[in-house]
Amino acid sequence: MRAVHTRTRRRRAVPWVVVGLWVAALVLVGPLAGKFGGAQQNGAVDYLPDSADSTQVARIQDELPGGESTDLVLVYHRDGGLTAADREVAAGQVAEVEKGYELSDDPRGLLSEDGSTLMYPVSSTQPGQDEEAMVAFVDGVRGITGGSGGLSVEVGGPGALDADMDKVFETIDGTLLMATLGVVTVLLVLIYRSPFLWLVPLAVAGVAATVAMAAGYGVHELFDVTITGQSGGIMTVLVLGAGTDYALLLVSRYREELRRHERPYDAMHATLRGCGPAILASSGTVAAGLLCLLAADLNSSSGMGPVGMIGVLSALVAMTTLLPAVLVLLGRRVFWPLVPAFGSTPKARRSLFAAMGTSAARRPAAVLAGGAVLLGTLALGTLNLSGDLRQEDSFTDQPESISAMRTLAEEYPERSSRPLTVMAPTDRADAVLAEARGTDGVAEAAAGRSGGGWTEISVFATAAPESPGETRTIEALRDVLDDDHGAYVGGPSAQRLDLADSEARDRSVIVPLVLAAVFVILVALLRSLVAPLLLLGAVVAVWGAALGIGGLVFEPLFGFAGTDPGLGLLSFVFLVALGVDYGIFLMHRMREESLNGADPEAAALTALRTTGGVIASAGIVLAATFAVLTTLPLVALVELGFVIAVGVLLDTFLVRTYLVTTASVLLRRWMWWPGRLSRAPEPAPRERQPEPV
Repeated sequence: MRAVHTRTRRRRAVPWVVVGLWVAALVLVGPLAGKFGGAQQNGAVDYLPDSADSTQVARIQDELPGGESTDLVLVYHRDGGLTAADREVAAGQVAEVEKGYELSDDPRGLLSEDGSTLMYPVSSTQPGQDEEAMVAFVDGVRGITGGSGGLSVEVGGPGALDADMDKVFETIDGTLLMATLGVVTVLLVLIYRSPFLWLVPLAVAGVAATVAMAAGYGVHELFDVTITGQSGGIMTVLVLGAGTDYALLLVSRYREELRRHERPYDAMHATLRGCGPAILASSGTVAAGLLCLLAADLNSSSGMGPVGMIGVLSALVAMTTLLPAVLVLLGRRVFWPLVPAFGSTPKARRSLFAAMGTSAARRPAAVLAGGAVLLGTLALGTLNLSGDLRQEDSFTDQPESISAMRTLAEEYPERSSRPLTVMAPTDRADAVLAEARGTDGVAEAAAGRSGGGWTEISVFATAAPESPGETRTIEALRDVLDDDHGAYVGGPSAQRLDLADSEARDRSVIVPLVLAAVFVILVALLRSLVAPLLLLGAVVAVWGAALGIGGLVFEPLFGFAGTDPGLGLLSFVFLVALGVDYGIFLMHRMREESLNGADPEAAALTALRTTGGVIASAGIVLAATFAVLTTLPLVALVELGFVIAVGVLLDTFLVRTYLVTTASVLLRRWMWWPGRLSRAPEPAPRERQPEPV
């Protein structure tokens, strides 16, 4: 008896110990979490591929006298032509900018052919690499300049564009966190129908997010992992979305076990034994898929891998330790008013997913073929995806820098207003300058700063920025200068070209890695080769269909003028890794039922009936969290959030409910080949019972 009491006291102490350890961890890592936002880097080098010419140019610029330059273009425009007074205003404002800041050169105005626009290129090394100083410089120049009475004044150029982009990323973390928390809160209240229960997983998810930010900052400091505004925002979505999914599965199973066990501790122990492997494998597939991004040449993608993995693992640890401990301490009353009493049975009601599964099982071949045709048809929409997104089309709301860029493109069609930057060895600078001036598509070239054995040369193309003509000019310059003179060609337009090339290379490397990593984890969990291949084929089909839907709406409905080059790779990684989650929940329960002696059809339908509601709830929550990205002012994030949200919904309500279930019914024991279950004799089929009403 004494031993029983001792064991009972120990069991009661375990949840308190777990909660205490988490409180201590929060006290320790809380200050580090506050530094996560400051660790984010959104400069060009932080996104560029390591091997690209444009990356080398950006790094060499940092070493030149004065460091990295911030280049602006002041654009003065009046419809019908500038007046003499307008030109005086422009000259006076430019002089005031010269007085207030250290400029690299004296600004010289260039009038458009029709006399309606006057542009002044302005460059300064005063801000250096400090992003805050760069933004302050741009804001200061905008504060000095201004028009009235029909004279419009805009501050554009690469520096202004970087400042506008930086301001967007500054607002992403807070906006994204609050919006995601709001969406998850509403959905949890609707799912749990309890005034208290929703608070528990939401609070635990908040703890996980804090730990993830602290760990992300630590990884950045220890291993110099690149953290961008994009990867930081994605990590927030992953922690809250994936963490809530794990909580939904655990709480659903815990509710079942509370009816079978008198003590909450015993019920939670059975819950973790039952669904723990599925949650562990689910998080493992997401973490492994994200970790494959380390093989990316693109800095932003390779940094997103470990940052995203940290978010998923933080959610896993919190939801399998802190959440169970808190639920055990709160007892059954946390489910009020729908308290699962010991020995009770849930109220019999018609199960939507049981009815869907039964209808699919009547004609499984027809349902499977119809679903495959539907996904294939939707995937054809990828043919309608626009070309690569240009920098000027990357905002959903046009900032001043983009407006200035478009004005310059219209008023100076004979030359680009945005220079290409060539870095030449100083002892060959004259030859490089002569070669650049003689290259087809070059309007003007001039030498600038020198230092450290390098000379900076600004080259203006005759074609507009990011146009096919400018791309040909960049390629021509690289053909002539890279091999013969050891020079590098960079600048904003060259950076966009290198980004697109790197994305194409990363897709060919990372897609097979992700498929292989997820396949290995599924084989280890399901003890089968057929089931993992089925799940992977399904999620790849969903990815194609989701991209196809994007192709049908991005330009015709949303008005987007291009597709982000990274959309294909990132959406693939997230949809495959996250989509397999739901397949794991379903297949793991199906395997459990088969091990308990159910015939293949009964096992498939029981698994769908018992996990369908949880999978649907989890899918809605995850889709909603990624859909929050569509509210942000960057087209790349809107496109990514849309494709992932649509893909998750397709996976939840079509693939898992119908296609995987019907395939399981058709394959029967072959689903588990070559594992032990594939060789087990099938029980005699039972007469199908009508669904409870």
